[in-house]
Amino acid sequence: MILDILLLVLGLGIILVAAELFTNGIETIGHRLQFSQNFTGSVLAAVGTALPESILPVIAIIFFADNAGHEIGIGAILGAPFMLSTLAIPLIGLTVLLRYFIKKGDLSLNLEEVGLRRDIVFFLFAYSVALFIVPYEIYILKVFTAFFLLSLYVLYVYLTLRGESEDMEETEHLYFAPKNPHPHILIAVVQSVFALVIMVIGAHLFVHGIEHISTAFGFSPLLFSLLLAPVATELPEKVNSVLWVFRGKDTLAVGNVSGAMVFQSTIPVSFGIIFTDWNIEGLALVSGVFAIIAGFLVLVLSYVNKKLVPFGFSLGMIFYVTYFYLTVTSMG
Repeated sequence: MILDILLLVLGLGIILVAAELFTNGIETIGHRLQFSQNFTGSVLAAVGTALPESILPVIAIIFFADNAGHEIGIGAILGAPFMLSTLAIPLIGLTVLLRYFIKKGDLSLNLEEVGLRRDIVFFLFAYSVALFIVPYEIYILKVFTAFFLLSLYVLYVYLTLRGESEDMEETEHLYFAPKNPHPHILIAVVQSVFALVIMVIGAHLFVHGIEHISTAFGFSPLLFSLLLAPVATELPEKVNSVLWVFRGKDTLAVGNVSGAMVFQSTIPVSFGIIFTDWNIEGLALVSGVFAIIAGFLVLVLSYVNKKLVPFGFSLGMIFYVTYFYLTVTSMG
C-alpha cells in the first residue's frame, strides 16, 4: 500500500515538473511556426498534455484486462472530460481571482470568445454522441461511430488552424537552452517530447497504483478511476493553465483546457467504444451528464460580461463536489 501511494505521489511530482518544461517548449514552437495563440493552446498544448490520460486507458484496457482493466480504462476515459469541465475550468476562474488580489490587475478573463465557443460546441456535440447515441450492442455501428468522432476531431483541428487569433509571443528563454536567446526549434521540440515521455511513464506507474489502492479500500475500480485517476493525469492542463493565467496569457490558458475537452471527447472515447463494451450507466453516466452541463455553462458564460466570467467559471466545481458526494454515499 505504501509503495502504491509513493508511486502516485512520485507521478504527481513528475507531472508538475514536466508541465513547466512543456508549456515553455510549446510556446517556443508556436512562436517559431507562426501559429496563433488559439491553435497553440487548443491543439498543440492540449493534445500534448492530454497524452497521459489518453495513454492510461489504453494501457489499462490492453495490458490489464484480467485485473479490472476495462473498468479502469472506461473510468479514465470518462473522467478526463469530467475533470476538465468541473475542476480545470473552475481552477482557471479561481486563478484569475487570485491574480486580481495578488497583482491587483484586471479581474476580467481576457480570452478569445470565438475560439472558446468553437471548442465547447465541438465538445458538447461529440461527448453527447459518445454517451447517448452509441449503439453498443452492434459492433459495426460502434466502429462507424468511432470513425465519425475521429473525423470530427480532424475537422476541429482544421477549423482551429484556419480561425482568426492573435499571434504567439516569443518566450523569454528555453529551459534546454537558457543562454541562447534564439534557440533552434528542434531544441524546443526535444524539450517538449522529453516532458511528454516523463508524463507517459508516470501514467503507466499510476495504473499499477490505482488498481491496488482501489482494491484495498473496497472501491469500484471504475468509480475510483473516475474520481482520482484524472486528478493526476489532468494536472498538466491545470498547472499549464495556472502558469499562463498568472503570466496574462488567458487565451493559452483557456484553450489548453477547452481544446483538451474536444480531444478527450473524441480520440480516447473512440478507442473505448471499439475495445470495450461501452455500456455507460449509473454513476459513470452521471459524470458524463455533469460534464456536459458544466461545459454548456461555460458556453453561456462566454456571452456575458468578462468581469463575471471568472466567478462563473468557478461555479463548475459544484458538479465535482456533488459527484464526489454521490459516489461516497453510494458506497455506504
